Amino acid sequence: MADVLVLCYHSVSDTWPSELAVSPQALRRQLRSLLSRGYRGATFLEAVRRPAAARTLAVTFDDGYRSVHDVALPILRELGLPGSLYVPTAFVDRDSPMSWPGIDSWVGGPHEHELHCADRAQLEQLAAEGWEIGAHTRTHPHLTQLDDAALDDELSGARADLERLLGRPCTSIAYPYGDVDARVIRAAAAAGYEAGATLPERQHRADALAWPRIGVYPVDVPWRFRLKSAPLVRKLRR
Repeated sequence: MADVLVLCYHSVSDTWPSELAVSPQALRRQLRSLLSRGYRGATFLEAVRRPAAARTLAVTFDDGYRSVHDVALPILRELGLPGSLYVPTAFVDRDSPMSWPGIDSWVGGPHEHELHCADRAQLEQLAAEGWEIGAHTRTHPHLTQLDDAALDDELSGARADLERLLGRPCTSIAYPYGDVDARVIRAAAAAGYEAGATLPERQHRADALAWPRIGVYPVDVPWRFRLKSAPLVRKLRR
């Protein structure tokens, strides 16, 4: 069986002192180390549905930060890797920063510019370069806390938004906060998604609509990153 490693990043920044922002240097170093270990890149949907290599790497980014286009894209292009960007569609083409519990404390401060979402032109460029643009709902809520109507709006609505915006199918989603349960998974399937990315505190058995990712953060110095991405460690954590 193929070893499918799915990483989850958020922002890429030298200056934002957030637990969600890895430095460009760390991103490049981490991905180079995996390529040197025999991993080959794929989008998240490709990795889940038909991994083409014995060791398959999918590099995903949640929240749609503009820094992914500005900073991460050149790095992944240099390394010959595609990426998958998950976008909360209500914030695309807004002049105001994104805001929800967990990042709202940065609004109004010197790092507020880091909270801007990629715009349509930037998403189109990423897609043209082979990136997957997936849904991260519309407004980044805790999906398990929504009633059925609101849940469908966040799932089906985000998919429709991206397909209208980019003119191509959207069939993968990353669940905000990694907050997902059986009801949310059923709703995602009903909304037309084929793959769903989770972010569990503990690894779990992989399923197409509940695929565990490894979150990567500034604390992941080289030894720590190598440990948490190692196949044996991931198997033991499951």
